[in-house]
Formats: sequence, structure tokens, C-alpha cells
Amino acid sequence: MASRPPGKPGQHDLTAGPIGRTLLTFALPTLGSSILQSLNGSINAVWIGQFLGERALAATTNANIIMFLLVAAVFGFGMASTILIGQNMGRRDVDSVRRVLGTSLGLFAMISVLTVVIGWLVAPAILRLLATPAEVYPLALAYLRVIFVAMPPGFLTVLLTMALRGTGDSLTPLKFMALGSVIDVGLNPVLIRGIGPIPALGIEGSAIATLIANCVSLLAMVGYIYGKDLVVRLRGEELRYLMPERGLLRTIVVKGFPMGLQMLVVSTSALAMIGLVNRHGTVTTAAYGAANQLWTYIQMPAMAVGAAVSAMAAQNIGAGRWDRVDRITRAGLVMNLALTGSLLAILTLLDRHVLWLFLGQDPAAIDIAARINLIAGWSFVLFGVSMVLAATVRANGAVVGPLVILAVAMFPVRFGLATAFEPSIGADAIWWSFPAGSLASMLLTIGYYRYGGWRKLKLVGRPAPAQEETIADAQATGKPMPVG
Repeated sequence: MASRPPGKPGQHDLTAGPIGRTLLTFALPTLGSSILQSLNGSINAVWIGQFLGERALAATTNANIIMFLLVAAVFGFGMASTILIGQNMGRRDVDSVRRVLGTSLGLFAMISVLTVVIGWLVAPAILRLLATPAEVYPLALAYLRVIFVAMPPGFLTVLLTMALRGTGDSLTPLKFMALGSVIDVGLNPVLIRGIGPIPALGIEGSAIATLIANCVSLLAMVGYIYGKDLVVRLRGEELRYLMPERGLLRTIVVKGFPMGLQMLVVSTSALAMIGLVNRHGTVTTAAYGAANQLWTYIQMPAMAVGAAVSAMAAQNIGAGRWDRVDRITRAGLVMNLALTGSLLAILTLLDRHVLWLFLGQDPAAIDIAARINLIAGWSFVLFGVSMVLAATVRANGAVVGPLVILAVAMFPVRFGLATAFEPSIGADAIWWSFPAGSLASMLLTIGYYRYGGWRKLKLVGRPAPAQEETIADAQATGKPMPVG
């Protein structure tokens, strides 16, 4: 089997070596990216909460749910592309990696244009559908409309990040996540409050900071990819790959649509839950938003380990190393439980010391947020088990089973229990529905992993012998792949 190109920064061969150490080495930069992303959002929430008050924080809570919905709409296509890239890297088929990337970039460009146009127009209707409180609505609308403009460079950055991880490189995305986070966090107070000739833009200033950070991060990442001649670059005749190939596009859509629906299920469930929360008043909405800031940290290890397991499993499936796939999954479960459990214990002990950053000196909101975290926070341990198992089965293109499981956990279980018991126990019904949904998801995912038949699927085939020889030569020499 051909070796990887020499001297490619951050890239790991995920099909060889000790599984635990390789998985940890790959997962740590992914976890670092998640930490930076969460710190970015949390610090910006602090700026907004401290400078503009709880009404502005409640406004961003509503708007951020919609942002997540937008990301969900394209997430599945990005995941499908990543799986194809990972399996082709396992086969050492570099040309197919670039064909998948080109088709994905063309698709994402079209989606990005539609997102800006449609999102700007329907933002008021979405906020009304969420039952956004009247005093919060103008702030939420101003923030959301700028965020819609910031989404296209964000989409493309996410796609390149996922593609790089599919090739075994989790370090490069960390570098540019750090760059974007520093710019966003640094510009937020300047544009919110104003300084010197820069006027005070309020909540819109926070969104403009995100727009600037997304654009700079994307351009810098593209420059780095070409400067280092990484696998995920297109040159010369390869640029024609930006016109989506019908066969690849069909595979990405067929496999990506159910994965996108998984994110949409989570998003619509979150929209339904925020609708329930909003009925309990602005203080409860702000408290729920602050608790969500803690939850972003609690779920980071599960998401980082899940991403690492998916990339590693995909490459090993592509290389025909099925003997390693179950061991990768077991290593991911142990790593996730250790990391998530430790982080949950720390944040549960220190929650009140952190919550004041988002809620100021409002004791009522802090009390509500602390109770939310106490009841619902531990459910992320169960969530992590589901995340790792689902990551493995998706690495072979099994996408319908996890979608059905998630839909059952989010709606009949979580939302159903919240609405059924809210009249009798109030807002606590919403908080208790989180562990109930996570437990259902974990049990169903374990059953699917063991008995679902996902191992029998075949997503992509081996390259032809002549093509494989060309790949080996390109890998050994580090030269661009011939096209044609």
C-alpha cells in the first residue's frame, strides 16, 4: 500500500499504528477546535450580556437556534463528502478525493447564495414562529440578518475543515479556527461599544464581527492549503471538478440528505423546545441560553471524538481494515466517557461561578440556569455514547438508521414528555426531557450498531489498477495528480 505524501503538516495515516494513540492524536486538535469555537461563542455572549443586557442575550439565543438550523441544512452534504474523502484516502485514490471536493464546493456555493437571499427575506417570519418575546424581536432580527450574510464563508470553511479531517489532517483546521476566533472575539467589543472613529453598532456589531472573522479565516485557510500543496487543493485542469459530477452529486445528496435531516431533527427539536421555554418569560429564556453555553463545553469531547472516530473508521473501511473498525469504536467510547464525565463534573461544581458571566448579577436567572444544568447536564454522557456509535456506522454510509433513532428520541420521547408533563410540573418537564431523550437514543443506537447490518454496505469501490499505480506515484513524489 502506498505511503502518505511526505512533509504534509498535521496529516496522519489513520489506517496504521496503535489505535488508541492515533485516535487521541487526531482527536485532540479537533477538540481544540471545538474549545475555541465554544470560547468564541461564550465570550461573545459575555460581551453582549454585559454591554447590552439580558434582552440582547435572549435575542442571540433565538437567533443562534436559527443559525444552527442553517448549518444543519448543509451539514449532511459535508458529512457525506467527508466520508467519501476518507474512504478514498484509505484507498490512496487522491484524484477521487479532489473530484469529491470539487463537486462539494460547487454544491456549497449554490446553497450559500440561496441561504443569504431566502434567509434575509424569511427572518421575521421565523422569529415570529419561535414566539420571540416582543421586547427581544427587534434585536434578534437585526442580529440575524447580518448573520445570514456571514453564513456563506462559514459554510465553505466548514466544508474545507471536514475535508481536511477526512484526509487525516485535524491540525490545519485548528490553526484557522484560532485565527477566526481571535478576530471575532477582538472585534466584538469594538463594534458593539464603538471606539475612536468606529461608531457603536450594538448587537449588529457582534454579527458584523462574525462576518469579518469568517471571511478572513476562509481566505487564510485557502492560501495555506495552496501554499503547502495539501491534498485538498485543485489546480489547472482539476478546477473543472468545481462543476458537480452527476454521479458524485447523486451520492452526496442521497447519503447527505438523511444526515442533514438528522441535524434538522435536532434543530427543529431545539426550535420546539425554545418555543416552550419562551412561554416562561425572558428571564427563563436568558437562563436557558446561559445553560446552553455550558452545554457546548460538556458536549465538546463527544463531538470531537465522534468526528475523529468517523474519519478514522472511514479510512480503515476504505483500506479494507475491518479488523480495526470495532477497536476504533471501543477506543472512542472509552475516551469519550472519560473526557465527558470529567468535564461534566467540573462544570457542575463551578456552574454558578461561570453563569454570572452571561447573566450578570441577576440571582433569579442564575438560579434557573443552575437548576437546568443540574437536571439536564448529565445527559451528555449518554449523548456521547450515541455520538461515537453513530459516527462509526455513518463512516460506511449507513445514514437512515441513525436518522430514525434520532427522530424517535427527539420528538416522541423528548418533546412528547416535555409537553405532557409541563402542565403539572412546569418548566422542570422541559429540563427532565433531555436525559430521557438521550437515554432512548443511546439504547436504540447500541441495538443498531450490533444488529443493524450496516457493515454490509459498500459506498465506493477500489480504483482501477492503472489508476492505483498513478496514485502511488503521486503520493511518493508529492507531485500533482495527472487529470484526464
